[in-house]
Amino acid sequence: MSVVDTIKKSVLENFSGSISVGGMIISLIVAFLIGIFIIYVYRKTYTGVVYSKSFGLCILMLSMVTAMIIRTISSNISLSLGMVGALSIVRFRTAVKEPVDTGFMFWGISAGIMAGAGLYVIALVASLLLGVLYFVIYLMGFKVSNRYLLVLKYDVEAHNEVMKKIKQLKKFKVRSKSIFKDNVELSLEVDLKESQKGGVDTSIVDQFNGVDGVINASLIAYQNDFGD
Repeated sequence: MSVVDTIKKSVLENFSGSISVGGMIISLIVAFLIGIFIIYVYRKTYTGVVYSKSFGLCILMLSMVTAMIIRTISSNISLSLGMVGALSIVRFRTAVKEPVDTGFMFWGISAGIMAGAGLYVIALVASLLLGVLYFVIYLMGFKVSNRYLLVLKYDVEAHNEVMKKIKQLKKFKVRSKSIFKDNVELSLEVDLKESQKGGVDTSIVDQFNGVDGVINASLIAYQNDFGD
């Protein structure tokens, strides 16, 4: 047997030549379960301003579609070559807002590849371990605090009292300051704690509104890193 025939035989042995309905269903179910787990971890560790339900569904679809593709192309070499050619002409231009979202997308794709390849136990165990480790790291100090913009508008005469209140804040950063003829508008980046009843403690607004000369105090949802 020549070298070419040996290579050809080794390549063709990796393709089963048929697609079973039962195998496809199992791959999709495993990919679905892992996708649900990925969405759960993503929601529990989400630190953005507004959670996107569509992104969670996108992760689930990525896992299942990838499993379906891998299951299909592993059965026939012609299908695999055709699928590669089809995917090579498709361009995806959707912008990913957060770097960590890219990691979750790759997690979903990897889980789909393993499920489509029939590595069900490995896919489940690896995804479970990855989710637990990521959640532990999140709880150990990589959790992003609740950051808001505190916008204050007050009379010039109340500047000293407002500054005394600001200095009592544990962590803040001045983002902008506008001085007008009769009043001042100040924007601060503040780090707020969770309230005992759940949610963000917004009592800071009442504290500043209680200062004489403060015209308005409001909080705006904000996401950034201190020191930027």
